[in-house]
Amino acid sequence: MKKIAISVGDLNGVGFEIALKAHSATRSLCEPIYCVSPSNAKNAADALGLKLNGDFNLVGQEDAIAVKPGQIDAAAGRASFDGFVQAVDLTLSGEADAVVTLPINKASWSAARLRYKGHTDYLRERFGADLIMALGCRKRYVALYTDHIPLRAVADRIDAKPLSDFLIRLYPFARTKPIGVLGLNPHGGDGGAIGDEDAIIERAIAKANKTLKLSVYEGAISPDAAFAPKALERYLFVVAMYHDQGLAPLKALFFDESINITFGLPFIRTSVDHGTAFDIAYKNQNPSPTSYQNALNAALRGLAGIKI
Repeated sequence: MKKIAISVGDLNGVGFEIALKAHSATRSLCEPIYCVSPSNAKNAADALGLKLNGDFNLVGQEDAIAVKPGQIDAAAGRASFDGFVQAVDLTLSGEADAVVTLPINKASWSAARLRYKGHTDYLRERFGADLIMALGCRKRYVALYTDHIPLRAVADRIDAKPLSDFLIRLYPFARTKPIGVLGLNPHGGDGGAIGDEDAIIERAIAKANKTLKLSVYEGAISPDAAFAPKALERYLFVVAMYHDQGLAPLKALFFDESINITFGLPFIRTSVDHGTAFDIAYKNQNPSPTSYQNALNAALRGLAGIKI
């Protein structure tokens, strides 16, 4: 069975509960390696009123932090970061075949004085800036041209050369067509009446299609129509110009099902597409394992050479 390095995320959130309760199902699919120290795993299990199974394989370096359900905490932030880095290292060394991550809390990482805003920022620094963040499910995926930047900075990033380069890099991973590219402005700019960024996007699309020698990309699509039923039927993949443009409608439609995939790494990394859910952590609310299970299945499909 394939070995999957699982970063359990922020111990004050729902990640560990999801991993623990889903362990039997996970164990039937792969050999999970949980990147969390035995002490911290026991502390979290005790706080949940649950027991660790004998085959719950823990590999984290020994440390112990107090579990503080639903709280931003520097120690929890540091522990979640260390577990994530260990999962990456295990995969690079060949001790694991892929990485699956449960949610971290960005405020806790900041409290721990980490300079990364999240998983992808760390991965970009370590493996190069050309990584692509894509989120979704087998009904719709969204690739983000920009992700964790202020909204006011997005328009300045709309430039034909870097956008066409992004589209060219994305295609080998998406492996589907057509792929819709969202415009930036309302109504796709209305022919220039509402900004000129959409004309730049159209030039980038034309350049990418010419380079690929395929009619792959279509757009600029009016963002308010990109998730309508007909568009969902036509496009498995769309490219959003900024984070909430693509993810707000995606999560409204497919919140439980969606996952996060990082394209361009030397290994497979998938993740849940939800946060730490501090509001329900350790409250016996049974957080949904669907996104986690879909992330595991996507990693295994990728290892088998199957399109996501």
